[in-house]
Amino acid sequence: MLVVSLGDLVLDVIVRLQQPLAPDADATSRITLGAGGQAANVAGWVAAVGGQARWLGKRGDDLAGRAAASQLAALGVELAGPVEPAGNGVIVSLVGLDGSRSMCPDRGVAVELQAAEIGGDAFAGADHLHVSGYALLREPVREAATRAIRLAREQDIRVSVDLSSWSAIRDRGAERFRAELGSLEPDVVFCNEDEDRIVGGRLPGAVWILKRGASGCSFDGEERPALPVEVVDTTGAGDALAAGWIVGGPDLALEAAARCVARAGSMPDGDASGGG
Repeated sequence: MLVVSLGDLVLDVIVRLQQPLAPDADATSRITLGAGGQAANVAGWVAAVGGQARWLGKRGDDLAGRAAASQLAALGVELAGPVEPAGNGVIVSLVGLDGSRSMCPDRGVAVELQAAEIGGDAFAGADHLHVSGYALLREPVREAATRAIRLAREQDIRVSVDLSSWSAIRDRGAERFRAELGSLEPDVVFCNEDEDRIVGGRLPGAVWILKRGASGCSFDGEERPALPVEVVDTTGAGDALAAGWIVGGPDLALEAAARCVARAGSMPDGDASGGG
């Protein structure tokens, strides 16, 4: 199976706190750098669980972009889409003592992907297109993602969308976003509970996969518990779950998510990455 994953490829800076933050003072932490971004995470995990992966988006040919691209390619992911001289995205993820995370994204040139830069050859041999919701929440990348979905439909390629961020949906307007999403008619929607609430629940006709974190997952109404594992870092677990489901269904989804949270960072073993 060949999965095309559309969205960001960023350099992630993960700051794992070892003591509480203190205003105007130091907090001991462990910091790692690596490839991240929701679409890149999904592509990396698709490759890790046995699928073929192609990442599609716009990236920068600067230090951050080259480092992220090199690590994603080393996982066996094909990189597609335009490259700008500079301006690759960077995300700082702050992981608390309890494993919770806060993210500070600078998406860089990723949001500048143009519809004209998406060609049908990007989907050659593809079976599935996965679209990060972040690509549907800003212009002009939203027009590019919309074109990608249309081109995929013309080639009978299945389409999934991850809703990505309840706060970004709020900022765009929840009713507006739901209407836009409905018009795209995705075959599959991935979301967490906050995203599910803000869009008003499932769309008619779409397989609805509700990610509940430590409580497991609802696969289109089928409740499944999370696999028992010692949690190190939750960053990217939802992306791993999405990749696993696309390639192999619920069992592989839960296995991939468990593998992800048992290690630091969002990418599978084989790199030194962080999450997004």
